[in-house]
Amino acid sequence: MQITRAAEYGVLGLIALARRSPGEVVMIDTLCTEENVPPSFLGKIFQSLAKAGIVKSARGSGGGFSLARPPGEVSALDIIEAVEGPIALQRCLDLDEGCEHSRGCALCGLLTEAQDRIKDVFAGTSLAELAGRHIPNSLVRHARDKGHDTAGAGCGEGCCCEKGTMPAPAAASGTPR
Repeated sequence: MQITRAAEYGVLGLIALARRSPGEVVMIDTLCTEENVPPSFLGKIFQSLAKAGIVKSARGSGGGFSLARPPGEVSALDIIEAVEGPIALQRCLDLDEGCEHSRGCALCGLLTEAQDRIKDVFAGTSLAELAGRHIPNSLVRHARDKGHDTAGAGCGEGCCCEKGTMPAPAAASGTPR
């Protein structure tokens, strides 16, 4: 099993939304700028997330996306499965494909246990937790472009991106947050 870019981008886009005030509507372009994600791709991903009830869309001027549920109530598993479908480590664990050996196969039993543990980790990790420990890609790029430390230790005293003092990304309209 490999998490695709679609699921990765979906998580990143939702983390960017989770950093906002509840109900705040944000344009896809703003989220894409903050997380360095292709806008057309994230738009398609957010359609899947809307069908799953994770985001809601607003049309017209001032339109965009907002979270449909509080970030603490959305798990990483919810996001990944909304984008990818049910997690299956091996084709024998895929509910649609199944396996002729599953009832007595030691490998299927081991894979089932591993899959259950992975799903438990994803299910036990909320979007709020991810947002709390995530540094937006736009800020990481900023630090990297300036030749600073991007490993989370901060760039050093006096730097604009020193840990804890990094500026919030600007909204697409160019106004600071």
